[in-house]
Amino acid sequence: MTTHRVRVGIDVGGTFTDAVAVDATTLNLLGQVKVPTSHHHEDGVAHGIVEALDRLLQQVGRDPADVAFLAHGTTQATNALLEGDVATVGLIGIGTGPGAVLTRRLAALGRLELAPGKRLPLAYAHVAHPDDASAVRAAVEEVTAAGAEVIVATEPFAVDRPEGEQAVLEAARSAGLPTTAAHEITSLYGLHKRTRTAVVNAAILPRMLATADLVDASITKAGIAAPLMVMRCDGGVMALDEMRRRPLLTVLSGPAAGVAGALMQERISEGVFLETGGTSTDISAVRRGKVAVRHATMLGKSSYLNALDVRTVGVGGGSMVRVDLAHGDRAARVTGVGPRSAHIAGLPYACFADPAELRDATLATVRPMPDDPADHAVLDAAGGRYAITMTCAANALGRVPEGDFAHCDQQVAKAAIAPLAAALGVDVPTAAARVLDAGAEQVKSVVDKIVRDYRLDADTAVLVGGGGGAATVTPHLAVLTGMEGRIARHAEVISPIGVALALVREQIERIIPGATQEQILAVRAEAERAVVAQGAAADGVEVEVTVDPQTSTVRAIATGATELRTQDRAHSADDTERLAAAAASLKTDPDRVRVLAGTPAHTVYGTEVRRRLRASRHPVRVVDADGVVRLHAWDAQVAATTVGAAPELLSTLVREATSYGDGGVRAPALRLLLGSRIADLSGVLEPQPLLALARSEMRDRAADEPVVAVVEVRT
Repeated sequence: MTTHRVRVGIDVGGTFTDAVAVDATTLNLLGQVKVPTSHHHEDGVAHGIVEALDRLLQQVGRDPADVAFLAHGTTQATNALLEGDVATVGLIGIGTGPGAVLTRRLAALGRLELAPGKRLPLAYAHVAHPDDASAVRAAVEEVTAAGAEVIVATEPFAVDRPEGEQAVLEAARSAGLPTTAAHEITSLYGLHKRTRTAVVNAAILPRMLATADLVDASITKAGIAAPLMVMRCDGGVMALDEMRRRPLLTVLSGPAAGVAGALMQERISEGVFLETGGTSTDISAVRRGKVAVRHATMLGKSSYLNALDVRTVGVGGGSMVRVDLAHGDRAARVTGVGPRSAHIAGLPYACFADPAELRDATLATVRPMPDDPADHAVLDAAGGRYAITMTCAANALGRVPEGDFAHCDQQVAKAAIAPLAAALGVDVPTAAARVLDAGAEQVKSVVDKIVRDYRLDADTAVLVGGGGGAATVTPHLAVLTGMEGRIARHAEVISPIGVALALVREQIERIIPGATQEQILAVRAEAERAVVAQGAAADGVEVEVTVDPQTSTVRAIATGATELRTQDRAHSADDTERLAAAAASLKTDPDRVRVLAGTPAHTVYGTEVRRRLRASRHPVRVVDADGVVRLHAWDAQVAATTVGAAPELLSTLVREATSYGDGGVRAPALRLLLGSRIADLSGVLEPQPLLALARSEMRDRAADEPVVAVVEVRT
C-alpha cells in the first residue's frame, strides 16, 4: 500500500545538501536529489534546504501539503566549533564564600582552544546574590561591554536549587541577548563540566538561532505545514524550538543520521555500522537494536553532551595508496592507505578515467600536500596524473556491485592497479588485495575494540556499510573478520534516509542517591512528556530507564514517532521465514528451534544448548513481522500472560531470578513484549523499582491484552 504522504529527510553537508523522500506508510525510498550547500547565500544554508526540497517534491510528484514529516541534519554546529566561528559568551557566576571561589575559577574557560590559534571568547562577571537586581544588571553590563553576545548563568548545586540561575536569566533578558542557564543544559552534578557544556552551547547559540529562524521562515513560505525537526547527535530528532534552546545537541549529528538510517532501514539488532565516505570511515556500535551513546569529548574535554559513540578512521573510498618502492633486490611493498585522500590532493581516481587516458601509465610516488610523506602512489599517464585509491582496488577485485555509487568498469580498475602490481612483483588481484588489506586492517582494529567494549555477540553481529564508499571497506572487512557483512540499501544517501526515518528522542538524567520508586518513575514520566511535547504520539512512546548504583544516576531515554506509522510493508515475513531468521541467529538447525510465545507484532523463538558438566542454556530470539531479529538473550526464561495477570506473575519471576552476591541484590534483565513494542527494562538493577516500571508500562491497557516477559538472569 502506498500513499501520497511522504517523510522528507535533508542532510546539510559541507559541500552538498542531500534530500530524500520516503513513503510515509511503506517507508520505501521514492526519490533523492543533491544540490550544493549554500554557505555563501544571503539566507545561508536555508536557501539550499528549500532548493533541495522544491526539486525533490517535483521529482516525486508531491505537493507541500503531502509532507507529513520534515527533518534536517546539519554540520553547522560542528563546523562552527572546528573553525572557531562562535559568539563571545558572557558568563555570570553566582555564589558567596566557597561557592564564589568555585565559580570565579570558571573564568578560565576562556582558554578553551577551538581551532589552532583560536580560543573560546569569554567575558566573566560575578554576582554574590542573584536576587540583587542592581548587581545582576551591573554584571550584565560588564560582560556586554566586553563584547558578550549571549549570556550564561551558573551556580553550584543549581540542579537542585535553580532559583539563582533563573533570577539572573530574568534580569539579563532585559539586555535583549540570548540567555541560558547551566542547569537547563544538563541536570548532572559537576559544576565545571556542566558550565563548560553550557558555555560551548551558548557559543554557537546566536548563529544557530539565526539559521533556525531562516529555515523555519523558508519552510513556512514554501507551504510546508509539517513541523520542522532537527537531527540530534544521539540518533533522534528534536523540535525546532528545542534546537533553539540546546543547539549543542546537533554537534556530531552527521554520523548519527547514518546509523539512524541503518537502524530503521536495515533493522540491525546487533552489529557495527560503518559509514564510509571519500576520506574516512565513521564506525559505531548497535547493541540489541539500539545505537551506542556516551558522553562526548569536545574541544579535548569531556562533556555532558550525549552523543553517538562514533570512532573515525582515516580510510575511505578515496584514500591514496602508500608504497615503499623497490630498493636493490627488494621488491616494492604497500605500506599503508590514507589518511590523505584523492579529494584533498586534487587528483582524480585512476579507476574512473577513460581507458585511453591510462595509456602508457607509469607508477610514481608524490607528496600530495607540503607536509605529507613522499610515498603516495600515483599514475602518470597519457591523460595526466591519477591517484590509486581504495575504490580502484575494490573495483579491480569485483567487490563493488553494479549500480553502486562507487562502481566502475572492472577492466579500467585492473588497468589502474596493473603498474602497482608490476612494481610489487605480483598479479593484479594480489596487488588489489594488498591495498584493501592495508586499509581494512586499520578499520578492523577499531571494529575489534568496539566489539570488545560493547560485548557484542560475535555469533550474531553483522557489519553494515553505508556511505558512498561503503563497498570499498565493508566487504573486504567482512572477509578479514569472518563476520557477516552487507551494504545498506541506498548506501550513498543513508544519512538523509536516517533523518527522514528518525524518531523524536529525549534523554533525562538525574543524580538521585538512593532513588525511590517514585523518583525513578518521575524521571521516566518527565522524559515521556518531553517527547510528547515535541510532537510524538503519546501512545507510541517507548521509554528505556537505567539506574546506575555506582554514580546514583537515573537515566530515562524516551523515543516516539511524530505520527503513528502502520506496520504494513511491501513484504511481511511468513512463519517459515521468521523461523529461518531465528535459527540463523541462534546458529542452529530450524528443527531444533521452537516457538515459545508471541504477540501480534513479535514471535519469540528458543532452543536448548546442552553443556557437559554444566546446566543447559536457553538462548532466545525475538523476531518481528518483517523477519528481523529485534532482541536476543543469552539464557532466558519466557512467560506469556495478560496485562491483568502480569503483576503477580512478574513478581514471582523477578523474585526467583534475582541474584545475590558481593555486589548486592541484582534483579534480572527484563523485557516486555507489549503491543507493537519491546519495553526494555534491563537497565534497572533493583527488584522493586523494576516491578514498578513494569506496571507503569502496562497502565491504561486492557486487562486481557497479551504480554510476554523475557527474563534473563544476570551473570
